[in-house]
Amino acid sequence: MSRKSGGARLQCGDTKDWGCCFLALPPVAPAGVDGDGGFNLSRTLHQSFHPPAGLFASVGQQVGVGFPGASSSAPSPETPKDPYMKYVSPEVVETPLPGEGVGLRDKGKKKVVKLKIKVGNHHLKRLISGAIAGAVSRTAVAPLETIRTHLMVGSNGNSTTEVFQSIMKHEGWTGLFRGNFVNVIRVAPSKAIELFAFDTANKFLTPKSGDERKIPVPPSLVAGAFAGVSSTLCTYPLELIKTRLTIQRGVYDNFLDALVKIVRDEGPTELYRGLTPSLIGVVPYAATNYFAYDTLKKVYKKMFKTNEIGNVPTLLIGSAAGAISSTATFPLEVARKHMQVGAVGGRKVYKNMLHALLSILEDEGVGGLYRGLGPSCMKLVPAAGISFMCYEACKKILIEEEDE
Repeated sequence: MSRKSGGARLQCGDTKDWGCCFLALPPVAPAGVDGDGGFNLSRTLHQSFHPPAGLFASVGQQVGVGFPGASSSAPSPETPKDPYMKYVSPEVVETPLPGEGVGLRDKGKKKVVKLKIKVGNHHLKRLISGAIAGAVSRTAVAPLETIRTHLMVGSNGNSTTEVFQSIMKHEGWTGLFRGNFVNVIRVAPSKAIELFAFDTANKFLTPKSGDERKIPVPPSLVAGAFAGVSSTLCTYPLELIKTRLTIQRGVYDNFLDALVKIVRDEGPTELYRGLTPSLIGVVPYAATNYFAYDTLKKVYKKMFKTNEIGNVPTLLIGSAAGAISSTATFPLEVARKHMQVGAVGGRKVYKNMLHALLSILEDEGVGGLYRGLGPSCMKLVPAAGISFMCYEACKKILIEEEDE
């Protein structure tokens, strides 16, 4: 033990035990000095092991380890008495209270930017959403539509794989989207009118909480049928002109030329030739499709106890609705095509839809009513899901909550 500058230190003889090297003995008051001018060892040891500011504060005061610039002189009024408090920020050692730091973590997260586009009229908002939904869904399933058309005609192969490989070999990716622009021009307004009509009619027919039902059947069923009729009436001339341009090549220069010549030479009513069979095929499908979609949405909300449906659940619900409606109404589509073919190739002539259904069931069985269902669902099911998903997503962007 040696003495220096009025203080005392314990020198370690055993270098293996470094703990004693951090033991500092501060100078003692005169009252603690014995008759030989020494100091009270027991009292000093007690103070050293139990300093007011902790062990390392005492070390900083006497030894200066880890606290450069520490001085034994009296601190200024502005300087904290404890060098530990002077050199170590209190925030470093404070234990945060429950809930602290959440704001910082929240700030570190990426903020989701929600796009909002304001459109003045809420009817226009629904029409725009429907048009976008129709364009996106048609473009998404354009390759499937192209393959399906080749399979029906019998060109480029007899299976989906053969047709796909043949198109990719001779035309590339662009071959899968051939004619898609014309389809988008035709489908976008059709889907816009259809979805707008359904939303408007369903909202009008659905009773408010506590009110009596306006109609005895589900509102979505009637609204779906109304949507199918409205869309067909508005866009059927486009479908007829597209068919004429496809079949009668060289007769018409373009779309506008075909429209003018048909109205001038054959009359305006010619634009709606064959409307009744089309309505017979469209109305049941649209009614069951929208009814299934609305019902599945209600089931989902009840099961998961939520009012918000995300994009992926909407896609799945829309696809399921498309599968249900396609399966339920496909026999009517088969009967309608049999009636359109007529007596070509010695086929049987049917008096009406019921006669066609019963005759097919008798001749070919139940399987005859669903012949070609797979290729049809291959296009209709994903198209329905994508259409509903895009429509709901666009409504969230274009239509504010107060307009819902």
